[in-house]
Formats: sequence, C-alpha cells, structure tokens
Amino acid sequence: MSRADATKARILQAATDEFATYGIAGARVDRIAKTAAANKNLIYVYFCSKDQLFDAVFDAHVTHGLNSVPFTPEDLPEYAGRLFDYCRRHPDVIRLATWHRLERGDRDLAGTPARDAKLDALAATQRKDRIGSDFSPTALLTIVLSIALAWSPGNVTNLPAVAAESADERRRAIVEAVRRLL
Repeated sequence: MSRADATKARILQAATDEFATYGIAGARVDRIAKTAAANKNLIYVYFCSKDQLFDAVFDAHVTHGLNSVPFTPEDLPEYAGRLFDYCRRHPDVIRLATWHRLERGDRDLAGTPARDAKLDALAATQRKDRIGSDFSPTALLTIVLSIALAWSPGNVTNLPAVAAESADERRRAIVEAVRRLL
C-alpha cells in the first residue's frame, strides 16, 4: 500500500467514526484530520468536500456493507436474520444510515441499482411463489427491513432490552415475524 493510500485509509476510518458520532453537520474536518494524523488539506485533495467525504464513507460502509448481505427473496425470513446479524456486528452502518436519512432525506437512496435489483427480484419471486403477494414489492421490502432493524439504535420504537433477552432470541423473533408476514 502506498503512503497516499495509507493516508486515505486513515482519513476514511477517522471520518467513519466522526460521521457516525456527529452526523454530517456536526462532523468537523479538523477532528478528522487530527484523528487520521493527516494534513487537513489532504482531505480536500482526496475528497473535495466534507459532503463528498461523507459520500465515500456512506458508500464504503452502508451501500457496500448492506449489499454484502445476500438478498434472498425466496427466503426473506433468513435475509432479515442475516441483516440483523450484519447490523449487530457493524453498528456504525445504522448510525451512518440514520444520519443520512436525517440530514439528506430519502433523495439519494431511491432508485439505486441495488435497490431496484432487489425490488425486481422480489416482484419475480412474488409472482412465481405467491409469497407476500398482499403487498407491493416496495411495501414488502420496507416492512422486512423495518422488522430486521427493529432493535437497531436508530429505531425510536426500540424498547429497552430485557436482561434475559439475548441477541439470538431477537434474531429468532425477527425471522419468525417475517415468516408469519409471508
């Protein structure tokens, strides 16, 4: 790895932590540079602006991360379980997605190729297998995602954890809820 690549990687990691903690508006380029042990000007050389740096972080962690969870429209309950597992292992993804939605709304997420591919695959599965056919593909995917992320930090309806309730029990509840939905 070249020195420039190493610096860029440190900047991205520092920016990930900063954006996950403070959001886009609250993040400070000075803090990112200090944490990354990099010159502040290099952030602008590599990423042009704070917004473009956020986009790079979002793409690396949220877009690529969530797309790394295999989408299985023929087995939506297990997809919801795998998504729950991924978000438990990567809590920054949920925080970054929450900041994105709060500060940018839905405008950058609608109509992405990955989202459209999931909706097309889901629609084909609904036609073929007649599962979840009471819902449009968009409604069904939204409901499944909401169930999968029910215990995420960004969910305002998230009730306090019960001491005896384990992550495995939550995962089983998510999978069963989606199974019953279908």
